[in-house]
Amino acid sequence: MTAENRLFVCSCEKTMPLDGAVLEKGCGAHTRADQLCGAQLDLVKAVLGSNAPVTIACTQESPLFAEVAEDMGATAPLTFVNIRETAGWSKDAALAGPKMAALIAAAREDMPPVSLVSMQSDGVILIYGRDDVAIDAGRRLADTMDVTVMLSRPGDVTPPRLRDFPVVKGHVRNAKGHLGAFELTIDETALASPSSRNRLVFGAPANGATSHCDVILDLSGYAPLFPASDLRDGYLRADPRDGAAVERAIAKAATMVGTFDKPRYVNFTENLCAHSRSKITGCTRCLDLCPTGAITPNGDHVAIDENICAGCGACASVCPTGAASYALPPADAVERRLRALLRTYRAAGGQNALVLLHDGEHGEPMIDALARFGDGLPAHVLPLRINEITQLSYDIFAAAFAFGATGVALLAHHQPKHDLSGLKGVIATSAQIIAGLGFGDDLIQLIETDDPDQLQDALVAQQPGVVSLKPASFEPRGTKRSVMETAFRELHLAAPAPVAVVALERGAPFGGLDISIDGCTLCHSCVTACPTGALSDNPDMPMLKFTESVCVQCGLCEATCPEKVITLAPRLDFEAWAAPARVMKEEKPFHCISCGNAFGTKSTIDRIVSKLADKHWMFSGPNAKRIDVVRMCDNCRVESVMNESFDPHGAPQRPPIMTTEDYIRARDKNGRDPVGS
Repeated sequence: MTAENRLFVCSCEKTMPLDGAVLEKGCGAHTRADQLCGAQLDLVKAVLGSNAPVTIACTQESPLFAEVAEDMGATAPLTFVNIRETAGWSKDAALAGPKMAALIAAAREDMPPVSLVSMQSDGVILIYGRDDVAIDAGRRLADTMDVTVMLSRPGDVTPPRLRDFPVVKGHVRNAKGHLGAFELTIDETALASPSSRNRLVFGAPANGATSHCDVILDLSGYAPLFPASDLRDGYLRADPRDGAAVERAIAKAATMVGTFDKPRYVNFTENLCAHSRSKITGCTRCLDLCPTGAITPNGDHVAIDENICAGCGACASVCPTGAASYALPPADAVERRLRALLRTYRAAGGQNALVLLHDGEHGEPMIDALARFGDGLPAHVLPLRINEITQLSYDIFAAAFAFGATGVALLAHHQPKHDLSGLKGVIATSAQIIAGLGFGDDLIQLIETDDPDQLQDALVAQQPGVVSLKPASFEPRGTKRSVMETAFRELHLAAPAPVAVVALERGAPFGGLDISIDGCTLCHSCVTACPTGALSDNPDMPMLKFTESVCVQCGLCEATCPEKVITLAPRLDFEAWAAPARVMKEEKPFHCISCGNAFGTKSTIDRIVSKLADKHWMFSGPNAKRIDVVRMCDNCRVESVMNESFDPHGAPQRPPIMTTEDYIRARDKNGRDPVGS
């Protein structure tokens, strides 16, 4: 806290105790109040008038304080933090002083601005249905939107009395796009006849038509047109038999005209992607998990459509290189807030910190309900809000225990909107590392519940791990991969029982390589394929080097190696991470017998000579001396062959090629198989 920053802590009309000494120890000077939003509002006004940064430990009345600041023309930062539902309204409130100080310190950590993605909708809507429900929806939207109704395999449908929007027949074969830019491939398309009398009659159908629109209202009752359809901006779907659902969908569709902004959830750096090299597939972690289909292969890397991305962050969670990194906020910003939370809690006298990671949509209402109608969060449980729990990667868990946490819990819906399989894999690997370093078993808990009482029971039941006697103090800054590497190194330093190597399951994004040195020819195919530079060569010597700290176990080297001598070895080797690049194999170069320049390796040249000398017509008999060209560099080899005037047509005559007709003709002539003749 700078000298100018002012902190106000309110007891909310004395409904929660405030330990001034503990808050002073954790957060420094502060002003205590009992009704800051009412009788003591002038305390805030006095500070706002000086344009000093202000932190107010109240979120319920944040609109009031923001309005006061605006009326006074205050331009300084105004930060709000909830210590009431998260700490003060609890049966452990008397012990919650360190937690309050920690929550205030974490809230003061600056978050980077949010980058936005804009989508433009001109109100062109396709209503996809099968009966009168779709036509009625079109009639209600026609005044504000450009409506087309398409009926898929309709039965007897009464023609509309007024043709104020097109009604066509068609069945969607394929759909892609997003709000403002949908493209559909349609079969069985046909226009409705204007002379339709008691039921709609359509003309001759055609297949393969293409349609573009800004919004799709799907009232067909068929399978969704998109994966994770409820997460696709601009695509609205309702069961035509559910009148209330249809009404909600129509009302929402009417609002989808104009420019719409959404956060850019993921930053992507394609040159870091380890998806593919030379048409050989390596890492597919993000492709396997993306629920909306926003990620697609694109040559050596993948492509992420930010307009389709729904923000689950699963790609960033499992991406081993940092090519995909979550941006709302970035990982290093979350970890700086985590650092402030845990360091302040410990400095204020808190013990056995259990970090509770939660989102705003589900987590905050659960915590509020527990505070208002239950016992509230235990004093040692430190809640930290993030955008989506599925965004969390290995670095956040490593950092939590490195900074002094004795456990981590994640709160999810009983039926989450985002698939948790990727997160569960990250948790399993992280827990394996945490246990391997002596912190304890089962210290990362995923709580899937919609019941506040079940949440409290799970938090109370979670046993703390071993407390680190030397918690880390590093400040996380930088790219996702660099922050992850730092977090693991600091975790090892803070570990109660550090070991050199923690073995991991195949599929983990950390590890080394087992290379059969005798079979390696130093062809460097693996070096060319490696997307992270973990494998490298030496321009001055035939050499293969390996840097384990940047290996992401993508498997491209294993798949590319022509000799098949490379095997992935998933593990976390802290000594190897701290060491420079290790020389895996080194040989002396072979020197050209003509000019003396170095090229290739002696073992490779000797192997080629042994396979060709006296075995191939070009290098046997009177041509035996010609094997020397193999021992020459490229330039000398060409010169030698040109000077020799080598005749490529001097090869022994090959047996004639026999066709089926030749075999039949010879059989009929000789009465036997020509092969045996």
